[in-house]
Amino acid sequence: MVAQIKTAQIKTNHTNNAQTSQPKPNSIDSKAASNSAKLATKNTPLVTPIKGNIQVFIAPHRNLYVDIIAQALRSAGQGTQVLLVQLFQSGINQGLNNPRRLVENFEWLRCDAQRDLANPEIDLTDEEKAAVLELWDYAKIAIKSARVGLVVLDEANLLVTRSLVTEAELLSVLEMRSPKVNIVLTGSSMPTSIYDYADQVTHRRN
Repeated sequence: MVAQIKTAQIKTNHTNNAQTSQPKPNSIDSKAASNSAKLATKNTPLVTPIKGNIQVFIAPHRNLYVDIIAQALRSAGQGTQVLLVQLFQSGINQGLNNPRRLVENFEWLRCDAQRDLANPEIDLTDEEKAAVLELWDYAKIAIKSARVGLVVLDEANLLVTRSLVTEAELLSVLEMRSPKVNIVLTGSSMPTSIYDYADQVTHRRN
């Protein structure tokens, strides 16, 4: 009987020792974890950076409307670098090497070609395609690098319509733009993905 009682006491002591021998939380580790959580919260931005706007102007006629030019001139007058690219409008002594400047901070480019490249009844020559794509490549660099604050791409829809650029590439350039760049696209129509991605779409009736 005495042996049974001693055996029960030994088992009880082992159980108590096992319970008391469990490691206690390390206060130093707890503080480190707490500080890490606070630091992570501190480094997380509370406000999402605002990206420049994408504006689309759709009109039945090939007109670069006065309010678009006015917006560009106003931005240039306030010190913003503006780039206006008329991809399919041509003229004498035009092209990347002969930009026009309406005012300070306002660069205006037209295609280096001898005829109207937007005419759907003509097929573009290799030289004419190269002239259009030269302006497009220049615009892409400006959009990505934030060298300018406003880029106006006149008749941008024709890049896709005339199979010079895919719709996916055009959308990718807009998505990868610098946060500081605002973009205006004009055309008689606009690819669906661009239309849906734009912040503002304006339809002209005449």
